[in-house]
Amino acid sequence: MANILTLVLGGGRGTRLFPLTKYRSKPAVPLAAKYRLIDIPLSNCINSGLNRIYVLTQFLSVSLHRHIRRTYTFDAFSGGFVELLAAQQTNDKEIWYQGTADAVRQNLRYIQDPEIDYVLILSGDQLYRMDYRDMVKTHVENKADVTIAALPVESDKASGFGIMRLDDTGRVQGFLEKPKTAEELKLVRTDPSWIDARGIPSRGRDCLASMGIYLFNRERLVDVLTKTNYQDFGKEIFPASIRTHRVQVHLFDGYWEDIGTIKSFYEANLELCRHDPPFDMSPSEAPIYTRMRFLPASRFDGAAVTQSLIADGCMLESGARVDNSVIGVRCKIGRNVSIRKSILMGHDTFQKPAEIAADLAAGRPPEGIGDGTVIDGAIIDKNVRIGRNCRIVNDKHEQNRDVNDHVMIRDGIVCVAKDAVLPDDWRL
Repeated sequence: MANILTLVLGGGRGTRLFPLTKYRSKPAVPLAAKYRLIDIPLSNCINSGLNRIYVLTQFLSVSLHRHIRRTYTFDAFSGGFVELLAAQQTNDKEIWYQGTADAVRQNLRYIQDPEIDYVLILSGDQLYRMDYRDMVKTHVENKADVTIAALPVESDKASGFGIMRLDDTGRVQGFLEKPKTAEELKLVRTDPSWIDARGIPSRGRDCLASMGIYLFNRERLVDVLTKTNYQDFGKEIFPASIRTHRVQVHLFDGYWEDIGTIKSFYEANLELCRHDPPFDMSPSEAPIYTRMRFLPASRFDGAAVTQSLIADGCMLESGARVDNSVIGVRCKIGRNVSIRKSILMGHDTFQKPAEIAADLAAGRPPEGIGDGTVIDGAIIDKNVRIGRNCRIVNDKHEQNRDVNDHVMIRDGIVCVAKDAVLPDDWRL
């Protein structure tokens, strides 16, 4: 695996995840109480023996850079690294990345090391566990120029994906983005017996969806990027490669979720709270890594918690109730607070007693959730101060509305932006 370079695409402005991307890039968004989205692809790489990794981003990358620097440090003898390639003006280029392919094109010099034979392209906003060595094996055994990971899905779900058409050897013959009609589905449907024959139960799944995970022969990638002006992998380079190169499919049958929207992010987090979550963050053979924090254990003083994730350094006071929720690091939850089906991302620091006293004297809520507050169906970003007896509930079942600069409703979910302050008795 030493001859493989990995590029993790950090995404653009992350508008579909706004306001979680108001102050940070998409890969830096917190996940499952103590992780960040970027931890998923980076952990998969480490568990697969890949340790030469670049993360490409251009928007609000400070917190992402800080997290990577504090978390992913390899010893001097391994030759490994995780480095950030932020968009920058150079003697050759004076423009921002224009798409995923253009981002790689502007950094070609980093992949033209003679020791690199293959380039693995990953997304920074997906939740899954994959051993990329299996994908490399598929690529080499089939003498492919490009290999793409594919997930079997039912026809009625195909309209949300790019669907591939294959020949009997697994070579990709065609690609259709989000097919919706019966005629379109007929063009890309795969015989379920072909999937079964490769050791993956089809269970009625007759379409193969692109996961946006690509493995290129290095020379082929350099060739297509230097000879074309294509800007996007999924929409341009991949479909064009089908016509000119051998593109092979690699079947994957594990949990996979694109969490690039508020709704998918919210649902994926709450699913992790179940007693039988569809995705386990900590199996011994392939754990998900993140920054090590030296925080005290969380303290529960008469609080009731059911089917929830509670990170380190939290304090839950008497009468507090947390149900089916994700509670991030350093959360302070007051007396008789009710939190249901919500995500609280926590705080970056512990507030000092003098600071708390100053806030109370000034009539400003201290960090945390004030006594008697009710939160239901919400995402509360980091460092938010919520006063006493507030009600953060979408009682009117609105789908999308900007309440103010700091609170908005997206896909029916109330989102409170980072560093927001909600005074006592606040209501939607």
